[in-house]
Order: sequence, then structure tokens, then C-alpha cells
Amino acid sequence: MASHKLDRLLRPKTIAVFGGLQAAEVIRQSQKMGFSGEIWPVHPKHDEICGLKVYRSVADLPGSPDAAFVGVNRFLTLDIVRDLREAGAGVAVCYASGFLEAGADDADGARLQEELVEAAGDMPIIGPNCYGLINYCDGALLWPDQHGGRRLGQDERGVAIITQSSNIAINMTMQTRGLPIAHVMTAGNQAQTGLPDMAIALLEDERVTALGLHIEAFQSAPKFERLAQRARELGKPIVAMKVGRSAQARAATVSHTASLAGSDAASDAFLKRLGIARVNSIASFLETLKLLHVHGPLDGNTLSSMSCSGGEASVMADSAEGRAVTFPELTSEHRARVKATLGTFVAVANPLDYHTFIWNNEPALTATFTAMVSGGFSLSCLVLDFPRKDRCSDVDWWSTVRGFETALRTNKAKGAIVASLSENIPEEYMSGLMAKGIAPLCGITEAFDAAEAAAFIGKAWKLPLPRPVAVLEEQTEAPTRTPDEAEAKAILKNAGLAVPDGKRCVTSLEAVAIANGLGYPVALKALGIAHKSEQNAVRLNLKDAGAVRAAADDLAGLGSGLYVERMVEGAIAELIVGIVDDAQFGPVMTLGTGGVLVELLQDTATLLLPSSREDIETALRSLRMFPLLDGYRGKPKADLDAAVEAILGIAAFAVNNSGRIAELDINPLLVCKQGEGAWIADALLVTKGEVK
Repeated sequence: MASHKLDRLLRPKTIAVFGGLQAAEVIRQSQKMGFSGEIWPVHPKHDEICGLKVYRSVADLPGSPDAAFVGVNRFLTLDIVRDLREAGAGVAVCYASGFLEAGADDADGARLQEELVEAAGDMPIIGPNCYGLINYCDGALLWPDQHGGRRLGQDERGVAIITQSSNIAINMTMQTRGLPIAHVMTAGNQAQTGLPDMAIALLEDERVTALGLHIEAFQSAPKFERLAQRARELGKPIVAMKVGRSAQARAATVSHTASLAGSDAASDAFLKRLGIARVNSIASFLETLKLLHVHGPLDGNTLSSMSCSGGEASVMADSAEGRAVTFPELTSEHRARVKATLGTFVAVANPLDYHTFIWNNEPALTATFTAMVSGGFSLSCLVLDFPRKDRCSDVDWWSTVRGFETALRTNKAKGAIVASLSENIPEEYMSGLMAKGIAPLCGITEAFDAAEAAAFIGKAWKLPLPRPVAVLEEQTEAPTRTPDEAEAKAILKNAGLAVPDGKRCVTSLEAVAIANGLGYPVALKALGIAHKSEQNAVRLNLKDAGAVRAAADDLAGLGSGLYVERMVEGAIAELIVGIVDDAQFGPVMTLGTGGVLVELLQDTATLLLPSSREDIETALRSLRMFPLLDGYRGKPKADLDAAVEAILGIAAFAVNNSGRIAELDINPLLVCKQGEGAWIADALLVTKGEVK
């Protein structure tokens, strides 16, 4: 469903409302918000609702409504949607539940959802099983409940939020963090109009500055890719809160949306690939939107912090530990500029404790702040908690604010006031601070989450969007098959991958003959066993015919045959390269520490395919084991180029066979010292159809 068809929903002049209690609440909320258009209630019995004339049916309406709220049961919803489509209505919000989300316990749900989509035709519908839309720009609320937001001023802009949970949407509108919201939309079942379509329509509204997505499941990777592209074209950043990290969350998601949540690692990789920042709490979600609303993406990851307390400076420094944003050390020239504005006893550093010597001295504060901000940081922070107004006075705090404002303006810098506790910036101060170009951020953890997200988007937007993920529109239905290691390696070798020479056999005599032909040392393995190390089904570094004969006799009868392979020598590190076929994203690749430690260490990185050489090398460098590849403690460096080439080859093989590989587990990929390559030592392949 093209997003431009939703324009009438976002700027409606006429709204039709169907139903009883929920419909009446829609009317009250729009009237309360000062909607200036016409509202047409439709009810078979009432003559007046909320002071408005009531119509009996769609046919009786005075015109074709731009938007409609359909708040009746699921069976009547189909008839009304069909009538609205035939009348040329713009968009319909379908409130009723009992469709696909009802699951297997309701035999009618799936059928009714299909019939609903058919009834709607080319008229966009939102839902079903959703609350609808709050439009704070025009005061148009197709929303059957209370909310906590305010209408925006005539020339005011705000963020847009889409969530698949109506209750979470209500909770977000109740925030007292000063975040200006232009639109809130709920997606429901997305029977016809998906979350990406809604998102693009909201981004096209010039009154929207940034977009927040609360996502339970990705229904269409290509549509999200188009959304990410359009967001960059419009210069409007996106932050997401993707649930489904835990098994419990995934179970709740299925019951709510009737769509499976993908693996969290794949979802995270997908969002990173698109340049959509991810946060993991509602508070950080709102603070990130606020920072993006005021400043947009950050052009780097460097921060400065100023406070009049050493304790606050320490908390800020500690909070940055291990994050992607940093407090860089000041240069000697920069330190001297700051030092010149402060007393002898002040130690100048970043974060800066400027002490209370200059408190409430606006010229002195301005001088210090201006000198500190002059360092060209991506974001300059001032830690400032306002006193509670019912018991204290905050008069002296405003000289600090004015000094910071002047410093930012003088240096044309982006700045934020950070309250260590979220309640320590009164809501009534927020809009004034934002008007001064200062982002008021509530909570230190949330402020760092927001800064990281904004820096991530800024970095991602400097790079071109990657190629679309290799997901197939139609999944292969063939049964799975698991060839043994000899066949799997023959397939991989035929695809040009780095597989050591090897042959299958049955007897110890054959094993010795093969080993003599390959050259010693060799490895000998029992075929047809999934976890060979657990059954002692592998013999390594066999250096002569006697050792091969003894090993073959020992392994006889353990599996379905034997496999003799040239032994890879001089390995510096072991990697795992895993591929799984994901219905949402296509082939998903996991890189990590290989061997028997893979599950214990959980040292992995996830990539969607196709991925570039740079992506793969960045993923390898993110692993805790990477120092082993880089010559840890004077050890020889590994052949990193060969490792990257091998992984690129494995990735290309997976992309070329997208939909035909259910799983590929290469563990280990042995990486030798420079010039000696990287080799596939073991491989488990599960196919769905013929692999090429």
C-alpha cells in the first residue's frame, strides 16, 4: 500500500466515526484538541452524539470522508470498510480485534482478516486490532481513549511515533520530558498497510523532525529498506525499540501480532545495516527522539562534559566507559584556553569540574563554557539538575543556562543540558531550552544512550546504503537434507572455497593409501556424526601410516565411513562461520570465536548478506578474540586477508543459494599465519533443495 495514499489520514478535513462508546470518545478527543474540520458520527439508533448530527450509514454521509474510525465488531467492520471504499473514502482505522491475532483458537480470525483486506481494496486501512492515530498538528484524533499529549503550535514541529502496542503508545504520550510529538500511530495487525508504509507517510510530513518505531516483528525487509532510504533523503533520522530479545518477549509478541519475531541478533544487524539506531528502554527511546529533534544526527562520537561537581564529572566519565561515544583528552592548547578562565586550584580535564568558584557569575561561566566548547566536540554537555520549585529557588541556575547558550552560539556547537535524575528538569522549562538550541536530556544513562544513537546515525549516513538483503519472496518448500562432511566439503570446494584435500573411505587400508597420496600429517574423521569432538570421532596430526592405520581401526564402525584429510598446520586462531536461513532477512551470517569454546564464550558478531569486505573485517575486529589474529603478545599475525577472503566466499555461496541452505556451520575456520591462508576444517551443511 503506497504511503502517499495515507495523506488524507494525516491532514483530514472530514472524519467519519462508526460505533458506540469508542466512537463517542474519538469525537470527544478531537473536539477537546480543537479539530477544525467536520466530524460525521454514524450510528443506526442515535440522533445526536457529542452535539453532532448522526447519520445512519455511509450512504447518508454528506461526502466522502478523508478518514474514518470504525469502532464496531469484526463482522460489521467488513461491511463498513467495503461501503467506505465504494464511497471513495481516504483511510479507515479498524479498531476491532478478533482477526489474525486471535490465533488458532479462533477459526474465523484468519479468514476474516483476508476478507477485510479484500473489502478494503485499494483504500488504505490501519489495523485491525489497533487504536489508530493521534494527530497533534491538526488536532485530529482517530483515537478512542485518553492521552497525555498537547497540540502543537501553528509553526511548531515534532517527532512521530509508531508502535504495534496501543497501550505503549498511550504511555508514551503521558511523558513529562518535554518531547514535542507531531503524530502517534498504532499499527495493529498490519493486515494491509504495513508499519514501513505508515512510517514513510509520517516522514513526508514537513512538520515531523524524526521518527520513533516500537517494533515487535519485521514483516517486510524490502519495505524497511525503502523506509531507511527515504529517511536519509529527507534527512529525518529513525530510532527503534525492537522487542523480542527474550524468549518471554517473543512469546508475548506472537500472541499479540500473530507474526513471529525474528532472532534478535538478526534484527539488530538489520537495523544497523539500515542506519536505524536501536535503544532498549522507553525512557532512552524518548530521550533519543528529543536529541534527534533538536540536533539531528551527530557528526562524530566525541563529547565534552562540564559540571560544578567532581562527583558529577566522575559519574559522567564512568558512564561513558565501554560506549561508542567518548570524552577525548584536551589538547595542550585547548586546556590552556580553559585554564585561563579558571582559578589555580581547578584541574582542567574532560569531563570538566569547573567547581563552584564561578557559580552565579555569568561572565565567568560564559568564558569557561566558551573555552571548553571551542574544542569542536560532536556534543557538548552541561550537567545541571534544577532544584525542586516547591521547596527551593532556582533563580541562580539561569546564569549557568545563559552562559552555556552563549558558548554554544559562539562556537556554533550542539549542546545538551543533562540532568542526573530525570525529574530534575521541570517540564515547563523544556520547550524554552529547545528553542535556545539546547537539548534537555533527562537522566545520565538515557543521555548517553541518546548520544550513542545520534552518533551511530551520523556515521551510518556518511556511508552508502548496503545492497538489499538476499531474502526470497517465496521460500523453498523442499525437505531438508544433511549430507555428511565428505559430501558437504565437496560441495563447498566445488564452489571455490578453501577446503583442504580429502577423500572418503571405509577400511584402514584405504585410509593409509589416501594418506600416502595426500602427504603427512593428515586428519582422520568418522563420517555421519554431527558433534565429532563429543564422541572422540576425530584424530589429528597423524604423521605416518601406522598412526593412520591405528586411528582407522579405532574409529571403525563409529559412523558411516571414514574421511582422510590433509592436516592444516600452523593455525593461529579458530573462527566459526555460521549461516542460517531467516524467513525475514534471508541468509544470516554469524562470525565468532570457533572451536569448542564458541558456546561458552558467546563471542560473536552477526551480519546480513550480502556484506562487503569492510563489513566483514569490522565484524572480525569487534570480536574479543581478534588480538589473537593481530599477533597477541608478540605471536605471529594471522593471515587476516585470507580469513576475510574465505568468509567472503562463504557469504557469496550462501547468497547464491539463498533459500536452498537451511544451515551451514563451519567450525572451525582455521586461520594460519600470514601467507598461509585460512581453511575450512569442519563443515555441517543442511540443504533445502539442490545446492549449486
